[in-house]
Amino acid sequence: MYEHCPHCGLKFEVEPGYFYAAMYVSYAFSVAEVVTLGLATAMLTKSESPWLYVSVLFAAIFIFAPFNLRYSRLVLLHYLSPKIVYNPVYERASEKK
Repeated sequence: MYEHCPHCGLKFEVEPGYFYAAMYVSYAFSVAEVVTLGLATAMLTKSESPWLYVSVLFAAIFIFAPFNLRYSRLVLLHYLSPKIVYNPVYERASEKK
């Protein structure tokens, strides 16, 4: 992730340790994915083998890790942070440079 926005120059890390809160958002994403895939595996396979569930869920966690990293920070910046607000004045100023 960029330290500053390449378009407007906004520093993404508003304060030291700001993105530690993104771990909680990422955890919520992971729980939702694991529960969904666990239930889907149970409904589709009717299997009682724990190794099937473990392999499906570990594969899902591994595959979705990059998604969770990027989008947890995005959710934190855009939806859970009142400190960062879009201002079109800065966009026009960066276009003139």
